[in-house]
Amino acid sequence: MGFQDFIGNEPTVTRLRECIRAERFPQALILAGPRGAGKYTLALMLARAVNCLHPTQSDGLPDFCGVCSNCVRIGEAANLDERVAEAVAAREELRDVDKRETRIYVQTHPDVLIVPPDPPQLLIKLGQVRQVIHAAYYRPPVEARRSFSIFTSSAFIKEAANSLLKVLEEPPENTSLILLTENPHELLPTIRSRAVLHRLAALPAAELEALLARRRPELKAKDLALAARLAEGAVGRALTIDLEAYLASRIDALVLLHTAMREPDYSALFHATEGYRAGAEGQEKTLNLLRALGSLIEDLLLVVAGTPGLIRNLDLSAELERLAQGLAVDWIDGAAHALVEVEQGMRRNLLRSLSLDAMVVSLERR
Repeated sequence: MGFQDFIGNEPTVTRLRECIRAERFPQALILAGPRGAGKYTLALMLARAVNCLHPTQSDGLPDFCGVCSNCVRIGEAANLDERVAEAVAAREELRDVDKRETRIYVQTHPDVLIVPPDPPQLLIKLGQVRQVIHAAYYRPPVEARRSFSIFTSSAFIKEAANSLLKVLEEPPENTSLILLTENPHELLPTIRSRAVLHRLAALPAAELEALLARRRPELKAKDLALAARLAEGAVGRALTIDLEAYLASRIDALVLLHTAMREPDYSALFHATEGYRAGAEGQEKTLNLLRALGSLIEDLLLVVAGTPGLIRNLDLSAELERLAQGLAVDWIDGAAHALVEVEQGMRRNLLRSLSLDAMVVSLERR
């Protein structure tokens, strides 16, 4: 295993490997790209390549062996969702007084600290950044050449983002911070100006479809095309997408759209939204619904703009054409903003079913 297993974005990967070869790896690095583009996978690969005990080469550039103790232990963090779930479960076992002060981290290697958004708000919090600062200044690498702190999201609370500036302004010599983001502009300008930005671009749908045909032979031809479009150029998303779950969320999303755009059927709306409750499971279900609704709204914009060939939900092309008849761009813009407001409201623990109902009512076409 090595960099040859990373699919796409060869120029970006090559530049980063050249930094390793020149022993000039950035002290602060931003990896930007769509969800599922491989940002987290690449960050772990870079940490392994820098700290591999038996480094190799491929294509004339540094690579990692994948079998030494550093490579193995850093690689154990690859399944981020599983590791985060373990950390959350461990926190739930603590006393209430300790639970409130405990933040979520993933650390399978003593010199590689991974900082995910802290549930349930799913924000990077001040306590997490303080732990990164402590590790950077007071815990020099013990088993690695260079320590790494990897932030898997750019959703910082204000105090945490401001606190992060300290380690960016005066970075310790043997420490690198990697920030992963879908949108670099979510980060403070003062953070962006102190880090090297590399972007992971989306792959063409045709390439993803060919990849899926090889890697996921269980998918039917029509499902291959749908999965490739829904992945939006992201390899990881294409390979792991749960089409069954997406289609279930899309059914509810269509109910919301029909209620907002046609003759309102509130009984159907309330039946669809009543299952979106509190808790981690309800949060994931709501996020899936919002993503499905977002994809439908974007497809409506493409139809209205006269480019129906670019829509993602190819199997709904006829229905989307009907829904788009007489639809104004201003309505689509308002729907997109309403969607963002609901997602932001989830971080404030607003009642999800009520928020969804209110969003639909606010969008009813007059």
